[in-house]
Formats: sequence, C-alpha cells, structure tokens
Amino acid sequence: MSPNALPLAFLVAAYLVGSISFAIVVSRLMKMSDPRSYGSGNPGATNVLRSGKKAAALLTLLGDALKGTLMVVLARHFGLADPWLAGVAIAVTVGHMWPLYFRFLGGKGVATAAGVLLALDWRLGVATLAVWLVVAASTRISSLAAMLAAVASPLLCFLLLPGRTAIFGGVLAIAALLLQRHKRNLLQLLAGTEGKIGQKSEN
Repeated sequence: MSPNALPLAFLVAAYLVGSISFAIVVSRLMKMSDPRSYGSGNPGATNVLRSGKKAAALLTLLGDALKGTLMVVLARHFGLADPWLAGVAIAVTVGHMWPLYFRFLGGKGVATAAGVLLALDWRLGVATLAVWLVVAASTRISSLAAMLAAVASPLLCFLLLPGRTAIFGGVLAIAALLLQRHKRNLLQLLAGTEGKIGQKSEN
C-alpha cells in the first residue's frame, strides 16, 4: 500500500463527512422548513435559530462542530503528520461549505471550523471561541463575530503553536475561506441591514 493511501483516504472521508449538513438533516427530522427557504437561506445554526426552534439550532451547532472535531481527532489518532492533518481540517470545512450531497450549496463553516480548531489544539479553539463570544455578546451580530474570530485565529495559532508551520497554514486557509463565505454579510453590515442573533425570520 502506498504510504500516502491512508492520508488521501482521510482527505476524501473528511470532505464526505463535512458534506453532511446538520441544519438540513435536523430540520427534516424535526419536520421543520428547509433552512435554505427562510432568513438568510444559509444552512447553519444561526439561520435555524431564526425559525424560533432553539433545540434544532443547538443540535445543528453541535453536529456541525463535532464533525470537524471527529475528523481531526481520528486523523491524529492514525498518526497523520501536520501537513496531512491540516489538509483534513481544510477538507472537512470545505465539505460543509460546498457539500456533495446538497448540490455544493452549503453553510459558512463557522461551527465546523470551531470544531476543527478545538481538535487541533484546545487552547487555540478556546481562544478563538472567546473572540467570537465577546463580539457576539456585545453586538448580537453572529457574522461580525465570525469574521473577527476568523481574522484572529491565524494570529492565535502563530502565538500558541510556534513552529507548527503546516497547522498555521491550514488555519490561515480556513480563515480565508470563512471570510470569503461572509462577503455578503460584510456588505450588509456596511449597509446596516445585517440581522442579529435570535432575530426571527419574516418569511
């Protein structure tokens, strides 16, 4: 067997697991409207919360975060080196954003990225989550909290994991993907039309 066979299999598995959209799965199981049909149209926990169903939003958040944590933990357990570990972290996040099972129309990756960071290093995950919590608590704007946490994550990685160049590169790539997925939110923030956490959909 090729020495790269296992790492490559993990990359594919990470993408496929990442492609499971818990916003859609949970909504179907709880007989709710498709999260892509109301609010921002984003299949993620924040938009599911706009339905008024807090339990569904919590399950979505946990599911999307745990799939990121699971793949990184398994990759580490099987001894994948840092470059491959970073690749798995990126692949599971990309799967969430562009899921194979849902015509490549996925979420913004915040919860999955949080799960990935916690698995890469708990200090990195907690520090990045703290940035999100502070911004979210003070502004009630999830997208702004996500963008600032994304910007902070590579810097935190550099400070907390010195010398882990591949992991830093992976975190930087994930941060860039998160910012790219929030372009519309940035425009709405500038226009003063961005929704707040818990704000119910009018649809």
